[in-house]
Amino acid sequence: MNWNLLAVYVARALALITAIPVHEAAHAWASDRLGDPTARLAGRMSLNPLRHFDFLGALCMLIVGFGWAKPVPVAAVSHFRHPRRDMALSAAAGPLSNLLLAYLCMVLYKLVLYLAPATQAWIFVMLVLNAMLNVNITLAVFNLLPVPPLDGSRIFNVFLPPRFYFGIMRYERYIMIALFACLYFGLLDRPLSWLMNGAWNLLVYATSYIDMIRWVVT
Repeated sequence: MNWNLLAVYVARALALITAIPVHEAAHAWASDRLGDPTARLAGRMSLNPLRHFDFLGALCMLIVGFGWAKPVPVAAVSHFRHPRRDMALSAAAGPLSNLLLAYLCMVLYKLVLYLAPATQAWIFVMLVLNAMLNVNITLAVFNLLPVPPLDGSRIFNVFLPPRFYFGIMRYERYIMIALFACLYFGLLDRPLSWLMNGAWNLLVYATSYIDMIRWVVT
């Protein structure tokens, strides 16, 4: 049996019930805290995966390792005091939540590495945690790209003049198609790899205090 491949699919299934719901619930929570109760009233401020389920997004997560959920409803103009700024803060909450999950996975990975016996079962747990790390880092990094309708576009557009912001939003669907074309032809492989490696190294450094366990147990 290919344990590495099995661990990848287990991690992707776990992402459907952890990483994606947390991502969407974080958007809803941030929006609610900023004055827009739309997502909360729609039942989206929840960790229940069924509240956020999108069939095609779930299928893509299982097959290729990247997926999405139903968009969280936001009434920025009606409820946010500073619509563009608050929209950016709400958007940033999603990728940040995935980085926090990745941090937790890194902590657990290191604890298992240093403390668990080297049995097949524990090695499989490490493989799953490693794959979960990659899934959450991928979700965070990809969503931070400044391309509509990804979260990064909401953050980046804070720095654009309003006329450019609304002009870009008019072509959001076409820009997304172009983005997927770039992904399909591998045009973004290198920059995404740099960003994900950078995020991985940052998490390794941020959990370096756990490495002291290695010196205690050896």
